[in-house]
Amino acid sequence: MTTLNIVILAAGKGTRMYSDKPKVLHSLAGKPLVQHVLDRAGELQPQRVCVIYGHGGDAVPAALQESGATFVLQEPQLGTGHAVQQALPHLADDSQTLVLYGDVPLTQHKTLHQMQQAGAGLVLLTVNLPDPTGYGRIVRNANGDVQSIVEQKDASPEQLKISEVNTGILLAPTQHLRTWLSKLQNNNAQGEYYLTDIVAMAVQQGIAVRTVQPTQIWEVEGINSKIQLAALERTWQQVQAADLLAAGVTLADPARIDIRGKLICGRDVEIDVGCIFEGEVRLGDRVRVGAYSIVRNTRIAQGTAVAPYSHLEDSEVGANCHIGPYARLRPGTKLADEVHVGNFVEIKNSDIAAKSKANHLSYIGDSTIGSRVNIGAGTITCNYDGANKHRTIIGDDAFIGSDTQLVAPVTVAKGATIGAGSTITKDTPEGQLTLSRSKQISIEGWQRPQKGKK
Repeated sequence: MTTLNIVILAAGKGTRMYSDKPKVLHSLAGKPLVQHVLDRAGELQPQRVCVIYGHGGDAVPAALQESGATFVLQEPQLGTGHAVQQALPHLADDSQTLVLYGDVPLTQHKTLHQMQQAGAGLVLLTVNLPDPTGYGRIVRNANGDVQSIVEQKDASPEQLKISEVNTGILLAPTQHLRTWLSKLQNNNAQGEYYLTDIVAMAVQQGIAVRTVQPTQIWEVEGINSKIQLAALERTWQQVQAADLLAAGVTLADPARIDIRGKLICGRDVEIDVGCIFEGEVRLGDRVRVGAYSIVRNTRIAQGTAVAPYSHLEDSEVGANCHIGPYARLRPGTKLADEVHVGNFVEIKNSDIAAKSKANHLSYIGDSTIGSRVNIGAGTITCNYDGANKHRTIIGDDAFIGSDTQLVAPVTVAKGATIGAGSTITKDTPEGQLTLSRSKQISIEGWQRPQKGKK
């Protein structure tokens, strides 16, 4: 099987983005435009991926250094043909080369695979647009064979009526591509070396030129402005919402959900409005996520309800838990089954066993909490001494009274009770009441301070 190389053109400045950031590093669905393209490229298992960069200096290779791609600088930028020429030293002749664009993020694997299956020769990805303004037109002869691509500024009035346009994405035998690129001329309105000129060269040599079209137009929509970026973001979110609905997920409003990564749902999942899912999120059967919650890189087991305005990040939540509203689970949180975490409770790097509760206004950090523990309102684990973190351990069936400070490292033994308003600095015995309070007194004659006269 012929090996595949992929060249991703990512050197554009993106003037209409009005940003110092290179265009291809602007985000769609939570990751850079060019990262979407790299992800699709990786699915094709290429021998090599070359990213051609230019504007923005080393920002592009710096942002994508873990991608495994080869980065090649195009300086100056003299057109798409010139850009692909920069990659040629890295491409073997006995291969095919697929050219993709860093600002065309949503081309799907199925479409690119169809190009690979289209047959020998030059394969173009084309699309019919109701308004083809600005795109190069696909010129065919009377038999329907592709003859050339004519850019908008070089097209005749008759050619401007053609609705089939070039997307720029193409697949070619590398050896032929090398020959064609060496013959490019820049005698056009832009004074650039057009990659599209290789089509006429292929026709002249009698090499077959085949075309493939995507299932959806949005697959080949490019980004040149924040307006286009926002529009494509909404389009992609609607596509993902439609996939969820088709799989049986209940969405209160499909227009008000954002998936910035991968969302995997079980049966009878319900998602309210305004929720954001980032990274990889897995929701078990019958999970309910309340309005305006944010869930990032988290697994939630079956039957759990997340109330509105909760934030969950890098956490694991067991079955039949109740989270929120306004709860925050920070990285390293692990909740077993039937745990209750209420409003304005923050948990970080802690394990909480089954049927324990922290229902109000508490901070639990760097802790290991047993089963059936009750954490009273206003409880704080004081886990940081200014230099190091320390752990709090609370045994099964312990009861922590309201407004308690547990100064780590400290252990509350099994079945212990901590009186409200206590500051606990030493380990407490099993099954006993421990409290630390000063004696309550009232001071006669004391007067509340008054505001001074101006």
